[in-house]
Amino acid sequence: MGADESSTDKTPSLEELRSRIDDVDSRIHELISQRARYAQAVAVAKGGGEHAADFYRPEREAQVLRKVLDRNQGPLTDEEMTRLFREIMSACLAQEEPLKVAYLGPEGTFTQSAVYKHFGHSVKALSMATINEVFHEVEAGIADFGVVPIENSTAGFVSHTLDSFIGSPLKICGEVELRIRQHLLGAMDDLSKVVRICAHPQSLAQCRAWLKEYLPDAQLLEVSSNAEGARRARDEAGTAAIAGEAAAEVYGLDKLVADIEDRPDNTTRFLVVGQRLFPASGEDKTTLMLSTADTDDAGALYRLLEPLAEHDVNMTRIESRPSRRRKWHYVFFVDIEGHAEEDNIAGALAKLEARAQLFRVLGSYPKAIR
Repeated sequence: MGADESSTDKTPSLEELRSRIDDVDSRIHELISQRARYAQAVAVAKGGGEHAADFYRPEREAQVLRKVLDRNQGPLTDEEMTRLFREIMSACLAQEEPLKVAYLGPEGTFTQSAVYKHFGHSVKALSMATINEVFHEVEAGIADFGVVPIENSTAGFVSHTLDSFIGSPLKICGEVELRIRQHLLGAMDDLSKVVRICAHPQSLAQCRAWLKEYLPDAQLLEVSSNAEGARRARDEAGTAAIAGEAAAEVYGLDKLVADIEDRPDNTTRFLVVGQRLFPASGEDKTTLMLSTADTDDAGALYRLLEPLAEHDVNMTRIESRPSRRRKWHYVFFVDIEGHAEEDNIAGALAKLEARAQLFRVLGSYPKAIR
């Protein structure tokens, strides 16, 4: 037998390959079912509970997904593998009752996409008209968790979310980073027919250069959400919208121009809010809300934050918002690396609390799984 014939004999036929795939599918199916049974056993071991939120452990999910990334050798990408495992965990958790997650709606917003990226599609997503309503639903126990935008890599932080924390007891339980691809959507067949563009102010800011170059004469209208802009684009002649794939599908719009955001790495960070804090996952972030007794005192903020440097704690972000207590008085929102239970951070926070007029740990939570 020649070399060519031997090589041909060893190559599986299409039918054989399909048979092998069927065998793998069968084994995958059994393993998923086995995992679901183990999840049920965990619920029993914990003594049972009335709500899925009683068993949701963001630090455990983060650890599982990091192991997925460590094991992944391709050909599927890290993003695809984490998405698959997220959906498996989501389905296992929802066997008795799905998590209820409030988000800044309406349907088709990037915030809804962030919900599904973080929790999987087995949750019950509850659309809210405002960020304040998301907080209220979670505070009242109607929703188990909420998802709200906090900052965009191009357009900056979302002030409404920061302000909501000032008067709310809710904690930060997690974060989601979502690559934002902005598309120009509409029902027209040519850009020359675009008279006005409706979009959320953040999206207009993220696409400012493109709009100036390609649609300089179009009227730019700010609306409460990109989904609202998409609804108007569906219903109004001459109106286009800036939104993502989900809005195009929900409102039946054509993608006139894809990826019109000014920066190719345009990303929005979202926060998951809930009613309690969770243990460390091993790769965490902590968010603090602080204020000094007198912001007019030279060096007051420096002295307040000095314990972070003394305890070798890395501060990654700081923002300020009016405290609403008196004129020209501010609250500072500070992100640091690590979990509040870690020794060096606990030491720094103790000193911070002693120096601050207002001190609150908003949350210690797993860093976003990218």
